[in-house]
Amino acid sequence: MTLARIRGVLIDIDGVLAVSWRPIEGAPQALAALRSGGVPFRLVTNTTELTRRELLALLRDGGFEVRPEEVITAALMTAEYLREHHAAARCFLVGGAESPEDLEGIELVTDRPDVVVIGGASRALTWEETNRALRFVLGGAKLVGMHATISWMTEEGIVLDPGVMLLRALEAASGQTAVVCGKPSPEAFGSALRLLGLAAGEAAMIGDDLETDVLAAQAVGMTGVLVRTGKFRQEALERSAGEPDLILESIREVPAVLLA
Repeated sequence: MTLARIRGVLIDIDGVLAVSWRPIEGAPQALAALRSGGVPFRLVTNTTELTRRELLALLRDGGFEVRPEEVITAALMTAEYLREHHAAARCFLVGGAESPEDLEGIELVTDRPDVVVIGGASRALTWEETNRALRFVLGGAKLVGMHATISWMTEEGIVLDPGVMLLRALEAASGQTAVVCGKPSPEAFGSALRLLGLAAGEAAMIGDDLETDVLAAQAVGMTGVLVRTGKFRQEALERSAGEPDLILESIREVPAVLLA
């Protein structure tokens, strides 16, 4: 399969462009080739422990030429959702970046919240804050998750996301189903496509996570491209009920396929 009908792409960061913020071989050059070829792109990441400003700095240090508007984080999508659906709500935040700068316009509180917001986390969450979150949800607060990616690849290997584990535990303990703002929610892809200015059928999602990136993108009508880097596992592909539209060794191959 080629990507001849594709006019723009959404690209995951972790595992596709970099691992532990070290660029994957050829990734900066691939992004530069897309830009020089006139292919619009957006980097859509579920990373929540870094702000967009911090992500941009790390990417640029790694040799990537990226503009602020080309990076879409789960925190930014969460803020958009809260402003639209819970205007003026008091929000209790667990996990996520130390700086709330990507949650512009959101009131963060430590008591009597209207909404409990769970960010991703690579650090241990305290017993106190997790139980406070549970009691707030049981008390009537709505439950919102920044994303639902359970694991990602680091230099040391795959690690679990305690924030998403907490989100699922709160759902089970409270009986409430969380609204997820980042990938793999359809709203996340819809928001990214609006920023890209393309319809789903004109865009491809490139990721290393079969479920969260590829199959979720296909579910909204996009082309799903899986790369064999990051946390890609052949056994996960073999046991999956779905399959990518295209499998590439890495992001390095994307420009040649897309611009052919």
